[in-house]
Amino acid sequence: MRRLSASSPIQRTQWTSRSGRRRAFPRVRPAHAGYVRLAPPLLLLTAALLLAFTLAATAQVIGQNAPTSAAAPATFQASTQLVVETVSVKDKSGNPVEGLTAKDFTVTEDNAPQTIKFFEFQKLQAPPTAPSAPRVSNAAPLPKLPHSAIATETPGNVKYRDRRLLALYFDLSAMPIPDQLRAFASARTFLETQMTSDDLVALMRYEGGAVQVMQDFTGDRDRLESILQTLVVGEDQDAPDNPADTGTAFGQDDGEFNLFNTDRQLSALQTAAKMLGALNEKKALIYFASGLRLNGVDNQAQLHATVNAAVRAGVSIWAVDARGLVAEAPMGDASRGSQGGVAMYNGQGVMSRMNSFQRSQDTLWSLASDTGGKALLDYNDLTKGIVQAQQAMSSYYLVGYYTSNANLDGKFRRIKISLNAGLTASLDYRQGYFAGKQFRKYNTAEKDRQLEDAFMLGDPITELTIAMELNYFQLNRSEYYVPVFVKIPGSELALAKRGGAEHTVIDIMGEVKDPYNTTVQNMRERIDIKLSDSTAAELAKKPIQYDTGFTVLPDTYKLKFLVRDSETGRIGTYETSFVIPNLNKEEKRIAISSVVLSSQRVEKKDALFNAAKDKGVSESVDPLVQEGQHLIPSVTRVFSKAKDMYIYLQAYQQTPPTAQPLVAFVTFYRGQAKAFETSPMEVRESLNNRLKTMPLKFDLSLAKLPPGEYTCQVTVLDPNDQKAAFWQAPVLLIP
Repeated sequence: MRRLSASSPIQRTQWTSRSGRRRAFPRVRPAHAGYVRLAPPLLLLTAALLLAFTLAATAQVIGQNAPTSAAAPATFQASTQLVVETVSVKDKSGNPVEGLTAKDFTVTEDNAPQTIKFFEFQKLQAPPTAPSAPRVSNAAPLPKLPHSAIATETPGNVKYRDRRLLALYFDLSAMPIPDQLRAFASARTFLETQMTSDDLVALMRYEGGAVQVMQDFTGDRDRLESILQTLVVGEDQDAPDNPADTGTAFGQDDGEFNLFNTDRQLSALQTAAKMLGALNEKKALIYFASGLRLNGVDNQAQLHATVNAAVRAGVSIWAVDARGLVAEAPMGDASRGSQGGVAMYNGQGVMSRMNSFQRSQDTLWSLASDTGGKALLDYNDLTKGIVQAQQAMSSYYLVGYYTSNANLDGKFRRIKISLNAGLTASLDYRQGYFAGKQFRKYNTAEKDRQLEDAFMLGDPITELTIAMELNYFQLNRSEYYVPVFVKIPGSELALAKRGGAEHTVIDIMGEVKDPYNTTVQNMRERIDIKLSDSTAAELAKKPIQYDTGFTVLPDTYKLKFLVRDSETGRIGTYETSFVIPNLNKEEKRIAISSVVLSSQRVEKKDALFNAAKDKGVSESVDPLVQEGQHLIPSVTRVFSKAKDMYIYLQAYQQTPPTAQPLVAFVTFYRGQAKAFETSPMEVRESLNNRLKTMPLKFDLSLAKLPPGEYTCQVTVLDPNDQKAAFWQAPVLLIP
């Protein structure tokens, strides 16, 4: 589905003359000769007709003649939205049905009948014929990868008529070298043995924080293979080893964001879908990646935004797991050290690895199924993923109509396409789309309404990057305190300073809902940041930190959080689900809270970019506020060797009449090998409450550990009751 814009054939337009009198007249446009298009995702073209005229008549004034004056040009505006659907029509045998016309289709949008204005049949050979002979090409091997772009279509034309469009997209940001080579080899195999004369292939990659189009759609196999060969050999030998680690979005480097947060991978995929949306034809994007795992710091809103962008652009994503079929030994393969602890005997270690691998494939499956494609998982012949996309694209119809609902309200529009009486066939098309939402310059009274509208959108806005961490601590037998920490890259907010603003206002809105969709907590705040030269310089290197908290009962909740930079109008959305367990029912293990990893303790009054520093959170409520200092969680869990790591958690003992001593220690694993372990720490004193809360604090020096990726494990033991609790999380150590 693609949505374009053009003037409607007949539209009544009001205008105001210089005398203030309103007039109305029909405006007639020549017969439709095509359509007008712009760049995706939802394109709205305001067709402006400038009519300049001169009033040559001289007005008579008593006593003198008035000079002749020309009237100011009058501007007439009208806007409509052309929605283009790709409709596959197949008979009972699965063969495409040809020969239909626009009169054979009925289209409704939200049950409102629509008039078909654009109709064209795209004929593709199905099944694909044998590969055609290689095209003669003079393209020499490329010493450097080219930088191209997806060419747009000219108004009134279908650029690639009767052609199958396949875009090969390589996510090199998180794909190991062996997986990259496997993906490149499968692409070359397809070009050599499976590509047909109907196929046009584009090459795209994501690396270094940017999406690059290496080749627009072409049938020149020699050129495509030359570019793939250049990818295999490599380019820019003098470039830094990790070009993605040159930014400072979160005060350290972008590597921390790329490692633990898949938002940028999803955002890059969204960008690629928008690029392909410049074409109205049906497109297939074959996405090569080594899994794509969402975890606690990931933004579910970005996943939704990526899927919605692909649907709007008419792009089906065919995800290919470049790892192929992975068969792990129960104790781990030879690339890992021997596993220790109880997990290797009771099966927990095996289940943990299997669950982690499965979650990395779940996102690939979701991206594919939600956009009309399929995921190729656990299969060594990666070429099959491209062939599946090729074979799934048969002949189809392009059906376009000017929507009768021109409101840019951002709401979902449901489309239904059916064949008229007497015709029976199976139809495959996009079931709907999110209408555009146009945010203009609002005055003060309208800004609140804008924020509420953005909050209610089903299509999340992800213009600002947001990282968040939620924890929980038990207050009593029924209530839990949930501290929320949000980080926003200060470099993005510093754009306001470059625009000449003296300050920027950050609007924050959040909502927590229970399983019954009832709002149990909400938050609303406005933060004014003065943008002096020194502050703007710090913003470029440090994040804006916002913290808040709320009290809930044990249950499963959904959180939606929205941030808007009022100066630039950019909006970011964060969505996630979280579970507050009922620790009262924990009998087999020690009941513990969330584990907070941090490298920063700040005075509440000295937190320069802490938006909640003046809220005066009581230490009796927020356990992270102690002795006037606030422990700031490391949302992305990236730590520097030059700074100590602080670890804090709580253990609860509700059954024994008095608190029993506990033993705790911290272990760092490099793969499966133990790299570092603290001495056991015995804790005997508890807080004076019914839960017998026992705070556990660790202060670790990381100076002796080499940089790299680790798994941090916190172990808590109860020697008397022979209970234990374990917690693990990935961390990254940088110089």
